[in-house]
Amino acid sequence: MPGDYYNANGNSRYSKNAAYRGQRDYSVLPRSPSEALEPERAPEPPEGSRGRRQNPIVVFLNRLLTFLLVLLIAVGATSYVVRLQFDKPGPLAYPTVFVVPRGEGVSAIARRLEQEGIINDRWTFFIAARYFKVHDKIKAGEYNIKAEASLRDVLDTLVEGKSILYSVSVPEGLTSWQVIERLKANPDLVGDILEIPPEGSLLPDTYRFARGTSRDELIRRMQGEQKKFIEGLWATRSRDLALTTPEQVINLAAIVEKEASRADERPRVAAVYLNRLKKRMRLEADPTIIYGASGGKGTLGRPILRSEVEDETNPYNTYRNAGLPPTPIANPGRAAIEAVLKPARSSDLFFVADGTGAHVFAESYSDHQKNVARWRAIERNQREERAADPAADAVALDKLQAVDIPLPQRNPHR
Repeated sequence: MPGDYYNANGNSRYSKNAAYRGQRDYSVLPRSPSEALEPERAPEPPEGSRGRRQNPIVVFLNRLLTFLLVLLIAVGATSYVVRLQFDKPGPLAYPTVFVVPRGEGVSAIARRLEQEGIINDRWTFFIAARYFKVHDKIKAGEYNIKAEASLRDVLDTLVEGKSILYSVSVPEGLTSWQVIERLKANPDLVGDILEIPPEGSLLPDTYRFARGTSRDELIRRMQGEQKKFIEGLWATRSRDLALTTPEQVINLAAIVEKEASRADERPRVAAVYLNRLKKRMRLEADPTIIYGASGGKGTLGRPILRSEVEDETNPYNTYRNAGLPPTPIANPGRAAIEAVLKPARSSDLFFVADGTGAHVFAESYSDHQKNVARWRAIERNQREERAADPAADAVALDKLQAVDIPLPQRNPHR
């Protein structure tokens, strides 16, 4: 075709009248010198390239990555600031005590910490407790907070539960009524006691507790400790033990606790009563009379009367009733319980005070009568001394309540 250009092979490449893309069309003359100096327009990008840049998925992913990057930077910066706040010294100028009541939530705790000037920011404390997942592990109690304690120090103290502890001592041999009266008098315990726990169910000890602990809770703890202790020792009991249940052991251990004035005598006193049970002899234990006559309060405030020894209506009178009393007469301690489970190897059937705070033991009644005669002589001397020194009467009264009162006309084998 005229006007076409051909290559070496004779193929048409382009027409001389067709301008190639991007070439200025010289058929259109510029209207002014400035228009002539304008640069040519850049060629349009290919259709495929324009489509790829405008793909909505790509745009969304780009924006998402940008957002995540900004979020990561913000979280890192926030964490750094919070950590600085969490570990820096607090505003507390001097040590103080902070109390966490039972049932108080972490939000209320954080607010009070801020109000009392222990921490600067309750929200940082709240967020930290949630972040470390300890918001439900803060324990009730009374805590020592040191001066300038950081938020971390305060949170650790409350979560570890190392609160200020108070104590109440329950001596061996107290009756349940006496234990309850002791708990009622303790100002650091709370709550009423609705009923006296069964006699012998409490383990004497010094119990430590946080302020605000209820009296019922402490009683349950004493009962749990007693049960755990007897169950742990039951398997180690003497093979020829005449008692067949833990309840019987507690019952006799209470008598041993009241009768044995010295710790080293407990296994031997236990052996006397166990030997009597084997021979079907009456226990003839003075503390059982006192328990019944006092209505379970454990003390009479005076010596035992002869009429009380002869009283057959007192179910706890082991001078008149065979076997163990209906219930324990006190709460025995660990040593007394262990003494009954592992008594001394002895054939003794009698014992009486020897005037030194201990007892003298005997296998035969005749030997026991001789020991009784010596004790009565000691008693006479003590009465003469008290007559000369009335101030000694109060001390002697307690001793008279804890000793055996042998009656010469009584046959102890009955």
